Amino acid sequence: MANHGSTGSQSHGFADHQSTYDNFIKGSIALTIICLFILVALVAFAFVPSGNMLLGFGGLILGTLAVLIDARASGRWLLSGGLLVIFGLVTAVAVS
Repeated sequence: MANHGSTGSQSHGFADHQSTYDNFIKGSIALTIICLFILVALVAFAFVPSGNMLLGFGGLILGTLAVLIDARASGRWLLSGGLLVIFGLVTAVAVS
């Protein structure tokens, strides 16, 4: 028969759920930032007159590395967010 007593395993279960939730949020943020890098790279591929392949793929590679570093290191997303802003500004200047 199942043991329905208070053995302290419920608090351990809550910690597991909290860890799963935190990892889900971290993964969702990482996926969103990667999608934004892809969006900016697609703009670079379509509208930059010269050097579009170098700019687009360079931004994608550096952006993916920055997201991986932020996800493993701190989860504060400063490196990848800053690089996304710089990549977007460089692409905007290259388009005009």
